[in-house]
Order: sequence, then C-alpha cells, then structure tokens
Amino acid sequence: MNESLFTSFITPTMMGIPIVVLIIMFPSILFPSPSRLVNNRLVSIQQWLVRLTSKQMLSIHNHKGQTWALMLMSLILFIGSTNLLGLLPHSFTPTTQLSMNLGMAIPLWTGTVAIGLRYKTKASLAHFLPQGTPFPLIPMLVIIETISLFIQPMALAVRLTANITAGHLLIHLIGGATLALTSISTITALITFTILVLLTILEFAVALIQAYVFTLLVSLYLHDNT
Repeated sequence: MNESLFTSFITPTMMGIPIVVLIIMFPSILFPSPSRLVNNRLVSIQQWLVRLTSKQMLSIHNHKGQTWALMLMSLILFIGSTNLLGLLPHSFTPTTQLSMNLGMAIPLWTGTVAIGLRYKTKASLAHFLPQGTPFPLIPMLVIIETISLFIQPMALAVRLTANITAGHLLIHLIGGATLALTSISTITALITFTILVLLTILEFAVALIQAYVFTLLVSLYLHDNT
C-alpha cells in the first residue's frame, strides 16, 4: 500500500478520538523520579545530564531568572524526548505540528515579556527606540522593533517545526528510494541505504539540538527581560 508523503504528520486517532494527548504524555514515563538511596545507572546519567545542561543554561541568569530553572529543564526534556520518540517507525511526532509548537512558544515568550515590562519597564520600552535615532525615523523604527518583537514566538515555533518536518520527509523519501532500488540495482540500493543510516544518525542529533536551541532561545529572551 502506497502511503502519502504526509501521512506520518496526520494526527493519529483511535475509534475516531484523537490520541495526541496520550502521545504527548508518554515521554514523562521515560524519566523516572529517584526513589532509592543509591540510584541506578539510568537515573544517575539522567541527573548528570540535567545538572550539566542547567548549569550551562542558567549561568547567565540572575536570581530572578534562575527561578525558571524547572520550567526550562522540563521544556528541553519534553521536546528532546518527543523528537527522539518520533524517529521510531510508525510513530507520530507532535513537534511537527505548528499549532503545538506555537502553544509552547507563545506562553513562554509572553511570560518573559511580561516579566520585563513589570521589573524592567524602562529598559524594555527602550528597545523599541535605539538611542540617537534621527527624529524622522522614529515612527518607522518603533514599528520595525514592534514587529520584530512579535515575530519571536513565530520564529521559535517555525524553526522547530521546519527542522523536524524536513528530517522526517528526507528519511521517508530516501527510505522509499532504497526500497524501490532493491529490485533494480543492489549496489545502488546499498549506497542509498548507507545514506539513509547516516541521515538517521544525523536526525537523532538534530532532535536533541533543536530541543536545546528552542530552550536556549527562551532562556535568552528571559535573560533580556530580567
């Protein structure tokens, strides 16, 4: 049966009921909370990675920004695990949906902007008009800076959606080409299969890098407003 190129991006349903909520909740099972005096290797590696990432990401923040530590760590773990699970065969990747990524980006961006307007009102408003701007250019620059501010959550969501979707499409196309070439040329099929394996390894790296980039940009927006 020939599947459409975009079949894997359709929200899965069971008996006509969307099960995307269950898929989104599933990654939380992969991160068990420690309940022993001496942790096993999996939990120890998990805690080491969380400490390493949080130390690197929160080093630029003051005390007020560091209160977002739990939010940022939960965000990077959720996006990273969701992206990795989406690479499994016949699975669904929620981060390929622009609506879901906007649902993460807009509230986080709104929170950082609200904090900036509350605690650094003058500095936040000063970004709309750089110092030394000629008087005739003031209206135009205010409009441009306002648009660039409101584009930030869109850029976050579109970047994540485009990178994950592009990787899945490439894997689907090269996998289909490999299957078609097996009956035509074995050598060519082996070369294509090697490219597919390398691309899959690259996609594992992209899944983690995009989670880190998304969270890092949210962290930078927070740093600018605290």
